[in-house]
Amino acid sequence: MSKGLWVMVCGPSGAGKDSVLRHAERSLQDRSRIVFARRFVTRAAGPGANDAELSRDELRRLLASGGASWHWQAHGHDYAIGAAYGDLVARGDVVVVNGSREHAAGLRGRPEVRTVLVTAPACTVRERLIARGRENAAAVALRMERNAVLEGQDADRVIANDGPLAKAGAALADYLKELAC
Repeated sequence: MSKGLWVMVCGPSGAGKDSVLRHAERSLQDRSRIVFARRFVTRAAGPGANDAELSRDELRRLLASGGASWHWQAHGHDYAIGAAYGDLVARGDVVVVNGSREHAAGLRGRPEVRTVLVTAPACTVRERLIARGRENAAAVALRMERNAVLEGQDADRVIANDGPLAKAGAALADYLKELAC
């Protein structure tokens, strides 16, 4: 592979995207040309997510200094990916980003960007959102409405996380290996 790629892994909250990403990352530890980006977030970093918490002021300074390759907003929070990851893409690496469906939709057609959509049945997503306990019933309902609006998003690869996690994680890892060839 001569030119690197950004791989935006997106999906509704509750689809198990973080779990799928962790599984793929563990299985690809020996692949130095596949890098899983640590994102900056203006909220408390969730368990199991590859996030670094920043205040809004810290994020503004990061953006003003050119320290971010990507920046987007979702669910009232800001997210950013450090500029150093852009350097890795420039040298030919595949950089995997835990992204936003709306942000990724705006990147469609860019030759250096691929999108992976992690999905799960709506009833499974609802159950997972309730079980994690971060949001009340009204907030879960709003997320489910947003999911319905964004359903059917165009993606380069769709991974259904509706069975064993190992199957979905392996599907992501296999796709990333294909891209890194």
